[in-house]
Amino acid sequence: MSLPVILVLNGPNLNKLGLREPDIYGHTTLNNIEDMCREAGGRLGVDIEFRQTNHEGEMVDWIQEAMGKVAGVVINAAAYTHTSVAIHDALKLLGNVPIAEVHISNPKEREEFRHFSYIEPLAFAHFVGHGAKGYVMGVEAVAERLGKS
Repeated sequence: MSLPVILVLNGPNLNKLGLREPDIYGHTTLNNIEDMCREAGGRLGVDIEFRQTNHEGEMVDWIQEAMGKVAGVVINAAAYTHTSVAIHDALKLLGNVPIAEVHISNPKEREEFRHFSYIEPLAFAHFVGHGAKGYVMGVEAVAERLGKS
């Protein structure tokens, strides 16, 4: 019997974590975060599918492909959080699949253009400003929603 899958999606520039603005994002790399999510998934009895893209359309494609295949989503859409109606609409296609929104920094404490999120109304949980640990919190919240805690 296969484990429920939580899709962890990462938007633009997150592939440069550890190098990009370490005063804001820290020194943890995306590979480190993937390892943290997989460790949490193993502990919680869920499988983790972890992806990153710098391309909005590719993220939309991944979300559409996930329909009927994933039990939950943890998403850090990065800059697309504030701009992408397309990602918002794709996430809506997932219906009742639980979605947790993650941001390493707290966008509401940064530039005003980062204060609005197209993901926020679709997510049942939001983890902002917790650094890389926010991803684990997101995985844990989705797993709990799935009855896996």
